[in-house]
Amino acid sequence: MENNTALTAQDVADILKIAKNTVYELIKRGELNSYKVGRKVRFTMNDVQDYIENSKRIKPVKVESVVENILESPDLVATNRYNSSGFVICGQDIMLDVLSNYIEQNTKGGKALRAYIGSYNSLISLYRGDVQVASAHLWDGDTGQYNIPYVKRLLPGIPAVIIHLACRMQGFYVAKGNPKNILTWNDLKRSDITMINREKGAGSRVLVDEHLRILGVYGSEIDGYQREAQSHLTAASTVARGGADVAIGNENNARQVKDIDFIPLQKERYELVVRKEDTSLPQIQAIFKILRSDEFKLEFEGIGGYDIKEMGNIVAET
Repeated sequence: MENNTALTAQDVADILKIAKNTVYELIKRGELNSYKVGRKVRFTMNDVQDYIENSKRIKPVKVESVVENILESPDLVATNRYNSSGFVICGQDIMLDVLSNYIEQNTKGGKALRAYIGSYNSLISLYRGDVQVASAHLWDGDTGQYNIPYVKRLLPGIPAVIIHLACRMQGFYVAKGNPKNILTWNDLKRSDITMINREKGAGSRVLVDEHLRILGVYGSEIDGYQREAQSHLTAASTVARGGADVAIGNENNARQVKDIDFIPLQKERYELVVRKEDTSLPQIQAIFKILRSDEFKLEFEGIGGYDIKEMGNIVAET
């Protein structure tokens, strides 16, 4: 899709995996740029990409500037500044934006703030008491499990509850037709392959690092390993324009970028983590109710790349 192609509100809703009404709400809040052709609202792909990139940075809220520096400082100061100022959900998937809107609709004064940081740093923030909900899709190569081993390691001594959101497919983004025949993790070792990585702490980065560890390969041996993209969409776009031969990301975003093929590798589990002592909070009670509701599930039914059969199930208590 060309960057200057006119997109409708429904096109943008399909790209972001949100309801059409949410698109109009983003315009109203000044978070998504648009223009008018007569009485019709239209967007460009640049508008959508700008929204995604801007969403990576926490915006100050009127109550206090509680989360504005969260991305600039992954090693967050160990304070409880969020607890007195708001309810914060960490994670980068658009599902969490939709969930935040539902929380606000289902709780009186229960505003849900968003912190767009990766899985690893989300769990660290939860451990420090800086946020109330972390999201994770962290694969452990020794056990073959998602999230549970990391919750046990990164939240020592803290009873936690892991709640399932969705399963997604992770794989390689490659140029259309896969001209270099990139099919397995072993192919990353080839001298004719250049990759672009995700940022440290992202679930996709952990997935790469775990597979390289199992193969006995150092990242420094791979061309492009040190280059980082801050989102799946940016990584896929880099491959599409020839800036790299391969990137790792989920299937959803491959469908949004022209001249990209997706090579499926591994189904991942995308889940929420909360402190057990916080489960009585009205917002977390609302999360359980929302995730199990037909209304919320309908937002994602039929959208490629999300398997929501287990949504709302408690996966484990640690």
